Amino acid sequence: MANDAIKEMLSGVFTPMVTPFKNDEILYEGLIENVRKMNQTKLRGYFVLGTNGEFNSLSVEERLSVLKAVVENASDDKVIMAGTATESTKETIDITREAAKIGASMVSLLMPHFFRKYLQDDELTDYITKVADASPVPVLLYNNPSVAADILISPEVVRRVAEHPNVVGMKDSSKGNYKSYLEAAKGKEFYLLAGSASFFLDLLIDGGIGGVLSLANVFPAECARLYTAFKDGNIGQAKTLNERLVGLNKRVSGFRGVAAVKGAMDLLNYTGGEPRHPLKPLTEEQKKTLEANIRELGFI
Repeated sequence: MANDAIKEMLSGVFTPMVTPFKNDEILYEGLIENVRKMNQTKLRGYFVLGTNGEFNSLSVEERLSVLKAVVENASDDKVIMAGTATESTKETIDITREAAKIGASMVSLLMPHFFRKYLQDDELTDYITKVADASPVPVLLYNNPSVAADILISPEVVRRVAEHPNVVGMKDSSKGNYKSYLEAAKGKEFYLLAGSASFFLDLLIDGGIGGVLSLANVFPAECARLYTAFKDGNIGQAKTLNERLVGLNKRVSGFRGVAAVKGAMDLLNYTGGEPRHPLKPLTEEQKKTLEANIRELGFI
């Protein structure tokens, strides 16, 4: 795929779609309703089966069913990114191929981490390269040490795999590292997306091209508006919007993670549902605190 096409596909805000549950069963109707509502926004697309999607709590069959539900209901202008990572290279390739058949535009790879002690730069480079060689669609890395046994993708790994024609970028959810990745990929066709609203605007200013923001599950229009303001050169407006969204992010995602994102979605007429056990939903007291926080910031 041409470089300009890849850059266009990744430029903007993606929602890391939650998987809504009730009594540990997937609420497919709620998921589909969320997609159809978000189709009406200026989101660039949907990241399905990421951390907010609780992919590691889903069977492979469930993962593919969730992806299919999103693909079949997404509007034509939305780009579908699917998380396909597992601990083995072989299974990751198998799921990646199935995701492409279902209709994912690209896939995203969280790093394997069970054998953390033995997973150094060479092993991670090998994993990424083998999957990218076999993948029918472009591959992005997903750098999130907080859910990957503290494995942090190094700038050296980025430098190596950025040379691969089918490795096109990275969603970075680590703290304080994106500048080293931008430097490692300098001059290469490798694009960086922020994995948090806390540094989304900073990354855009420094050369990133998009973001995968948990807040976009609840406030997709506001997140997209920030990106549009930046692209249009309205930096003052972008900074004002950014200040509000960073404050909101601390009160939602920073409050109780996925459970709080889902609780906020329920407040804003989306289907958040419950997390899948062993994660627990918000208590009634936590729900009241969450609603008060959002109201205080003027988002309800």
